[in-house]
Amino acid sequence: MRSYCSAQGPCCPGLTDNIRLEDDSHPPLEMLCAGCDGESIGNCPFSQRLFMILWLKGVVFNVTTVDLKRKPADLQNLAPGTHPPFITFNGEVKTDVNKIEEFLEDVLCPPKYIKLGARHPESNTTGMDIFAKFSAYIKNSKPDANEALERGLLKTLQKLDEYLRSPLPDEIDHNSIEDIKVSKRNFLDGDEMTLADCNLLPKLHIVKVVAKKYRGFDIPKEMTAIWKYLNNAYMREEFTNTCPSDKEIEIAYGDVAKRLVK
Repeated sequence: MRSYCSAQGPCCPGLTDNIRLEDDSHPPLEMLCAGCDGESIGNCPFSQRLFMILWLKGVVFNVTTVDLKRKPADLQNLAPGTHPPFITFNGEVKTDVNKIEEFLEDVLCPPKYIKLGARHPESNTTGMDIFAKFSAYIKNSKPDANEALERGLLKTLQKLDEYLRSPLPDEIDHNSIEDIKVSKRNFLDGDEMTLADCNLLPKLHIVKVVAKKYRGFDIPKEMTAIWKYLNNAYMREEFTNTCPSDKEIEIAYGDVAKRLVK
């Protein structure tokens, strides 16, 4: 079943049925995310992560966004002290993204829905420190620290590039005389997206857009495996149809990215 995602607007002050499973055997599952204007999906890698999971599983769903600047009362009553994204299921609110992911993988399971877990444990941890290094780099305002922070970001990107370049165990045929030195896979764990990609790709795209805009930093062209990885994602509707525009990402980081001031 082909999935469909649509951002609903204008901002709804209350909570509506944002995501509904077509399978009537499940109680209604609802999801709320934050948008900068209450209409667009918003620049949130955690929301996109969950959207991608639902899309990959083939769940038909709508997205309801809310402008947090308006602080809707229903939101505060439903999950006090928390920020979207979160879901409700059977009257229970789930606010932790990792637990929501585990929940979706458990409830939306075969035979109706595919499993998205990575087969290789390393796929889940590769690149996990990139966003932290990027955040330190982009929030820094001291010119003297910029070079070291940039090197730190480059180092983590290089590790990701090396992982994507290295063949996975199931790509190697030990009975073949051909020595495979470079992986041909499309994504972290193989030719199809997994939970690992849903986690990493939204963050990696933000790194690419924001670092270029506010630091003039490009992911080196020599890191061909990363560029292949990103370009493969850009050809998949599961990523492009859940991704905020570059402009929206730039606006979101306008107050976060610090100028280098002597």
